[in-house]
Amino acid sequence: MRLPCANLDTRSRRTDLKFAAMINRTNLLIVSLAIASAGLGLALSAVLRPAPIVPSAGISMPQADVAAIGEKVDGIDLTDAQGKSRKLTEWNGKLVVLNFWASWCGPCREEMPMLDRAHAKYSAQGVEVVGVAYEEAADALAFLKDNPVGYPILINAPDDPVDASLRLGNTQSVLPYTALISRDGHLLKARVGNFSETSFEDWIAPFL
Repeated sequence: MRLPCANLDTRSRRTDLKFAAMINRTNLLIVSLAIASAGLGLALSAVLRPAPIVPSAGISMPQADVAAIGEKVDGIDLTDAQGKSRKLTEWNGKLVVLNFWASWCGPCREEMPMLDRAHAKYSAQGVEVVGVAYEEAADALAFLKDNPVGYPILINAPDDPVDASLRLGNTQSVLPYTALISRDGHLLKARVGNFSETSFEDWIAPFL
């Protein structure tokens, strides 16, 4: 007696078709969810993305005029600690060490006594140290009352129309920042960060 044979190929095809249909429905659901998620993500990114800064109509954003090394620097007019207008050009004929500082800046405070000594030491060689306080005059004067220096101090408050340190290359807006101006008003070099006595002497020596 011949044993009945089950048609395994036919059953297999039916099972495969059912399985394929299930896969297709699952894939369709996954794709639909992915599209919906992408749409939601784009919508949220449009809402949450920071808006670019756009000047108001009729108002132009000022462009920084940053001096290059070797360039003549002029047009820097600031007030001194007594409120008197001072021009950088009044020190023409001297080697000017222009040091930008603030009373809240620890490294600035640390190097000021050294700069005061350097001012006294090199003045006979035509060197003029000039401090520029990058803060409100009242804050600078309060600090200087307890920590006086012998060199002139100018004020360049943050809301002044001219950022003198930026004009002299301080594009990182870091304090302290020191620029060396030649006797005929050209930018010789600049330095970010405070000096030790040795590093200052090495920095200025080639131009004495």
